[in-house]
Amino acid sequence: MMDAMSADDTGLDPQQSAAVLAPRGPVCVLAGAGTGKTRTITRRIAHLVAGGHVSAGQVLAVTFTARAAGEMRARLRTLGIGDGANQVQARTFHAAALRQLRYFWPQVVGDTQWDLLDRKFAIVAQAANRVGLSTSTESVRDLAGEIEWSKASLIAPEDYPAAAARTRREPPADAAKVSDVYAAYEALKVRDGAMLLDFDDLLLHTAAALEEHSTVAEEFRDRYRCFVVDEYQDVTPLQQRVLDAWLGERDDLTVVGDANQTIYSFTGATPRYLLDFSRRFPDAAVVRLERDYRSTPEVVSLANQVIGAARGRIAGTRLKLIGQRPPGPAPEFVEFDDEPAEAAGVAKAIQKLIAGGTPAAEIAVLYRINAQSEAHEQALTELDIPFQVRGGEGFFTRPEVRQAVSALRQAAGRDDLPPEAGSGKELITLVRAILVPLGLTDSEPVGAQARERWASLGALVALTEDLLVHEPELDLDGLLKDLAARAEARHPPTVQGVTLASLHAAKGLEWDAVFLVGLADGTLPIAHALGDSKSPDDEAAVEEERRLLYVGVTRAREHLQLSWALARNAGGRKSRRRSRFLHGLIPEDSPASRIAEPAPQKKRPRCRVCGKQLLGTNATMLGRCEDCPSNLDLALFDALKAWRSAKSKELKVPAYVVFSDNTLTAIAEQQPQDDRGLVSIPGIGAKKLERFGADVLAVVRGEVPVSADESG
Repeated sequence: MMDAMSADDTGLDPQQSAAVLAPRGPVCVLAGAGTGKTRTITRRIAHLVAGGHVSAGQVLAVTFTARAAGEMRARLRTLGIGDGANQVQARTFHAAALRQLRYFWPQVVGDTQWDLLDRKFAIVAQAANRVGLSTSTESVRDLAGEIEWSKASLIAPEDYPAAAARTRREPPADAAKVSDVYAAYEALKVRDGAMLLDFDDLLLHTAAALEEHSTVAEEFRDRYRCFVVDEYQDVTPLQQRVLDAWLGERDDLTVVGDANQTIYSFTGATPRYLLDFSRRFPDAAVVRLERDYRSTPEVVSLANQVIGAARGRIAGTRLKLIGQRPPGPAPEFVEFDDEPAEAAGVAKAIQKLIAGGTPAAEIAVLYRINAQSEAHEQALTELDIPFQVRGGEGFFTRPEVRQAVSALRQAAGRDDLPPEAGSGKELITLVRAILVPLGLTDSEPVGAQARERWASLGALVALTEDLLVHEPELDLDGLLKDLAARAEARHPPTVQGVTLASLHAAKGLEWDAVFLVGLADGTLPIAHALGDSKSPDDEAAVEEERRLLYVGVTRAREHLQLSWALARNAGGRKSRRRSRFLHGLIPEDSPASRIAEPAPQKKRPRCRVCGKQLLGTNATMLGRCEDCPSNLDLALFDALKAWRSAKSKELKVPAYVVFSDNTLTAIAEQQPQDDRGLVSIPGIGAKKLERFGADVLAVVRGEVPVSADESG
């Protein structure tokens, strides 16, 4: 009998046994990552059945994904209580509601026919068109997302504007317009006396059937008497309403979750039901699972550090994981100059792991947004490392990228395109101009799908800029050939390769080796989560981003590398900062630590006359000590001043904005003959070289006659 078991004879640890053996009634299992929660809850179900507390056919276990439900059913089968009409039912919320609704519909509604609407895109697009909003793919997807969030949050169409304002949500369009689209969508689902029900409707109608029809509720509650809910931190208000309808006044409920793995609040999920479980059920047994059997102690320690810095009510329930595996390698932290270098470095590290015996299928590269996959797809392709993109399309198969490449091809075929507009540095200007109508705005847009499109288009521009670094004369035709070659190379047959996935798509999965990439402020935490970082809503958004990093870290069993890039493009300005979440995590002896490896001190310039180190701004500008003899060419100096005067009048700016007197003096002394000589003079950077370099060199070589006198 299961009720007589001990931790020793079942392979359960003391915490797991406490959860399994808890009395019938409300039980809350706070289960950290890798702590064996599925094993524990299936054993608990088996214990309740074996003890006669409930029959197998009276147990309904629900979770959030078909994969998780399948895993639970497999565990229950091994215990002899899964599958079959009189066995435990393990399903997703929606699958359970669909089954129940089909059974009860004739009693509740009668002869009215209904069909399941498994894809709402076309109807949302029709509703958007009625209201006068864009029907682009991204706009419709964002509107569909708002409808799903509203229904999951039990918000009616007319209440959407107030709810969006209250929750500081960012509607993809005017909130009143979104409300109108939502209302039109609901109306369009009723046609010719028949109804279309989307997945949220399954839950709404199931709850209503139990709430409003006592005979239906009585029959259902006689059939199911014991409930188990996995991933309880991800329950939405709508799912909780269904669960309440299932329960009625009963309390035979076991919930399992970890509030510090709440990462889906944008869908309406909320951990408050998990956090308030003991308030609702004061007599509930609460068990904490903290022994981590997935990851090495080194990975577990880093995970504890990440979540240990969390703030707010959710953080108060954090679990301190205890690693149970043998020691492994320490997590690595790596800083790269730019994103292409980061992708190449990660690919080489993966190649080394594979050569050392780690299967490619046991390696994952995880990022915050799908557009980040492009550089890693390319780097893995170049090393012939097979990969698969999980939870999204490969970069070149995304609709917005295909549309962008098509627009570039159309532009290349135009006969009115100036030859100089499609090559060299002008290529970037042309590419940007072509992509602007497709959604490449100067600032990040609102709406999740619009942001993904914007990021993908930005990645195409960044790729073009990177190619120009290596091929300065690249033209539009050459760019299209390169893009076609990349797209072709990234269509390998289905293989067991390295997984590329977003952090959201990686939830519930695990690998031997995990590479967390792009860990820079603005990416993780994502820019739109930062706000002013002072209001409670902004802090909550940042904390959810921290939990995303925590989820990412806990996906790794043994090898873990965290990396970031200081610039987006090769050779770009290194203006990025490593993620704020990494503060205090990087060991002092890590090459990525500024303490262990301080930035090299710039060598002070030396006088070109006496060789001593130069002190002071003027001396540095002139390239010589102020008391060292000058070889100033007075005629050239006067010519430069005259040119500066004419140029400043042309540009309508003060003369010093063009060049200072010290810069002109340095030019007249050093007489540079090419661009390299010019930029070696302090005060002449890339922008001034581009604007004035050719003119200055012409004046130095005496090729520009200047007769104007400088006045002031």
